[in-house]
Amino acid sequence: MKNFRCDCPITSAIDIIGDKWILVLVKQMLFEEKQTFKDFTESNEAIATNILTTKLKLLIELEILKKSKLPHNKKSIYYHLTDRGLSLTSIIVELAIWSGENIRDLNTNMTGSDELDAIKANKDEFIKSIIANYKENISKTMFIES
Repeated sequence: MKNFRCDCPITSAIDIIGDKWILVLVKQMLFEEKQTFKDFTESNEAIATNILTTKLKLLIELEILKKSKLPHNKKSIYYHLTDRGLSLTSIIVELAIWSGENIRDLNTNMTGSDELDAIKANKDEFIKSIIANYKENISKTMFIES
């Protein structure tokens, strides 16, 4: 299991989600419906396959993800968020808001200004709807755990 630097809850969380890829992968699953290794490798963030393999294994060990196969396609492996993984939704939403308010002038290519205003207007409902939509999309695909 993961080694932690100290007993501080904030530092312990950063030991896991402070990695530059962890929240990106969770974000891709929540907002971009990424589920397979191939899905992740084809994303705009361009994660190297060796790093992707390592991060997916870590996320499974930390019980943030589960690995499954479809009953009708036992070759492909699908990754989906656990409740622990879904609980990161509010952090990702807060990061998006913070970024829109504080980074937009540094990254003029950043998108989503209008969307962020709508999210800020009803953040709690937005978070609930993202989680509900994710769960609904996953439940439509009948998984068997591998």
